[in-house]
Amino acid sequence: MIVMNAVDYLVIAVVAVIVGLGIWFIYRSKKKGVKCIGCPDGATCSGKCSSCSSQCSCDRHQ
Repeated sequence: MIVMNAVDYLVIAVVAVIVGLGIWFIYRSKKKGVKCIGCPDGATCSGKCSSCSSQCSCDRHQ
């Protein structure tokens, strides 16, 4: 049987908070209309790599 101490619970809580914040950031960005999260021009990016390379200045789509 595995016994967990307080440090284990703390680590699990910190990881859960980080994952939760990531999900919240993605949800908030999508609600604002950002098509390509992570792009500097994400709000103007169409989200399609073939057409995005002409609009987006980031390296992801080139």
